[in-house]
Amino acid sequence: MTANGWLQLAVYVVVLLLLVKPLGRYMADVFDGSAAVTRWCAPAERGLYRLCRIDPAAPMDWKQYAVAVLVFNILGTFAVYALQRLQVHLPLNPQHMAAVSADSSFNTAVSFSSNTNWQGYAGESTMSDLTQMLGLAVQNFLSAATGIAVLVALIRGFRAKQARDVGNFWVDLTRCTLYVLLPLSLVLALCLVSQGVVQSFQSYQTAALLNPVTVSEPVTDAAGNPVKDARGNPEMKAVRIDTQLIPLGPAASQIAIKQLGTNGGGFFNVNSAHPFENPTPLSDFLEVVAILLIPAALCYTFGRMIGDTRQGWAVLAAMLVLFVPLLAIDAWAEGRANPGYPAIVAQAGGNMEGKETRFGIADSAEWAVATTAASNGSVNSMHDSYTPLGGLIPMWLIQLGEVIFGGVGSGLYGMLVFAIIAVFVAGLMVGRTPEYLGKKLESFEMKMASLVMLIPPFCALVGTAIAVSLAAGRAGTANPGAHGFSEILYAFSSGGNNNGSAFAGLSADTPFYNTALGIVMWIARFWPIVAVLAIAGSLAAKKQIPAGAGTLPTHTPLFVVLLASVVVIVGALAFFPALALGPIVEELQFGHLH
Repeated sequence: MTANGWLQLAVYVVVLLLLVKPLGRYMADVFDGSAAVTRWCAPAERGLYRLCRIDPAAPMDWKQYAVAVLVFNILGTFAVYALQRLQVHLPLNPQHMAAVSADSSFNTAVSFSSNTNWQGYAGESTMSDLTQMLGLAVQNFLSAATGIAVLVALIRGFRAKQARDVGNFWVDLTRCTLYVLLPLSLVLALCLVSQGVVQSFQSYQTAALLNPVTVSEPVTDAAGNPVKDARGNPEMKAVRIDTQLIPLGPAASQIAIKQLGTNGGGFFNVNSAHPFENPTPLSDFLEVVAILLIPAALCYTFGRMIGDTRQGWAVLAAMLVLFVPLLAIDAWAEGRANPGYPAIVAQAGGNMEGKETRFGIADSAEWAVATTAASNGSVNSMHDSYTPLGGLIPMWLIQLGEVIFGGVGSGLYGMLVFAIIAVFVAGLMVGRTPEYLGKKLESFEMKMASLVMLIPPFCALVGTAIAVSLAAGRAGTANPGAHGFSEILYAFSSGGNNNGSAFAGLSADTPFYNTALGIVMWIARFWPIVAVLAIAGSLAAKKQIPAGAGTLPTHTPLFVVLLASVVVIVGALAFFPALALGPIVEELQFGHLH
C-alpha cells in the first residue's frame, strides 16, 4: 500500500479521537439531565411523556427496565413485519413494490429491531419508501437508542450507592433519540446530500445508455417457463439494452442514522458501495467516522458519569490497542500482491477485486475493519473478495464480540463485562475478592458476565454447524471447500454478534437462512441485554467500598493490556477451531503462511 494510503488511515484515527471528548461530555450531560443541554428541546420531551403517559420521575429496578426493553422491541418487530407484508396496500410506494415474503419479513423485522440490519433482500427492488422510512429508518433510531439506554443503566449500577433502581428506560430512550441521534443524523444527512446522496420521493427514472449492449436471454412461454429446443437446451434470444432504471428514494436520511447508530442496513442492495449511498471520497470519510463516533465517545461518557474519566480513557485505550494493529494488518494484506489470485487482480499494486476505484485499497480496508469493529455491517467493498488474511480480520473482529468499539451502547457494555472478567481473573491470581469501580464482584455478577460472553458465540457456532450439516444450508454457498465454510461462518458470526455484514458469496434470502439467522439475531441481542441489566441491578444494590492496598488499579497501562488480552483470549478460544476450518486453512492453501 502507498504512503498516501497509510496517511489516510492515520488521519482517520486522529480525527476520531479528537471528537471523543466533546461528544462524550455532551452525552454525559444529556443522560444526567443537565438543564444546560436539555432545555432547548425540553418542551418536546415533556410533550412526548404526556402523549405516552410516562412518568419520567418513576424509577425502575433492573427487572422492570428489562421488561420495558423487551416489550418495546417486540412491538417494534411486529410493526416492521406488518409494514413489509402490507406495503402493497400502503401509500408512498411509487414503484408498486409487492408484499415481502413471510420469511424475509421475519428476518428483516428481527434484524432491524436487534440493531443487526442483516439484509437478505435488495432494498431498491423490495422495500417501498414508506417501509424504508417508517419501518427501517425508525428502527435504526430506536434499536440504537435501546443499546445506549442499557449502557446508561449499567453505568448507573456502578455509581449507585445501595439503590434499587437503574433509571427509567423510557426517559433514557427519549433523551438518546431526541438529543443525540436526531441532531447528529440531521447534520450528517445534510452533508451527505451535498455530496450527491439522493433524498427524493420521485418515482425511479429511466436513463438512456451511452453504450447500448446486447445480451442473451432465455425464451419463455406465456406461463413464464423456459422454452427448450429439440436437444433439451434452453432457447436463447438476443436482447438489446439501451436504457437503465435509476432508483431513487429518501436515502440520505436513512444512511445518516444507519452509520451513526451502527446499524448498517443499506438503502440499496450493494450498500455503501452504491454511488447514491456513498458517492465521493469525502462522503466515505464522513460515513466511516460516523460508524465509530458514538461508540468511541461513549467511553468518555462512561468515565464522566462515574466521576473518573481515567476509567473511560483506559477502556478506549484497550479498544485502540486492538483496533489499530488489526487495521494496519488488514490494509497490508489487501495492499500486497497475492500470487494465489490471477495476475490481473494485483495489477494495481494490491487486491482491487470487489473494491470501488473511487475508494481504493486504503479506504476499503479502513471501512471493512471499522464496520466489523462496530456493530455496523455496512460495506463499501465486498468482503468475499478479500484475501484470506484480509477477510479473516473483519470476521475475527465480529467474533471478538464486537467490543472493540462495537455497537452504540452494546459495544461498551460488552467491554465493561470483559473488564469485570479481567478484574476477576486478576483477583484469582492474588487470592482476593475482585472489585471494580468500588463494587465487589461476586458469583452472581460472574454468572451473568459469563452468559453475556458465551451466548453470541454459542448462537454463531451452533447456527454454523446446523447450516453445514443440512443441504438447505450448503446450497447457499457460492464456493466449495474452505471458502464456502467461511461464507457460512461469517453469516452466523455476523448475526450472532448483531453486525449485519456478509461475505456476499452466500445466497441467504431463502426460508432456511431467513429463519435461522432471525432466531440467532434475536437470542444474541436480547438475552445478553437481560444479563447486563441483571448485573446493573446487582451492582446498584451494593455499597461502595473505598480502594485499598490490594485494589487493582483499572486506569493504568497494565490494566489496559490485561483487558485487551482477555478479549483476545476469549475470542481465540471461542472461534479458533472454526476459523482453522475456514480462512486460516484457505490462507495456508495459498502458501502465505508456513
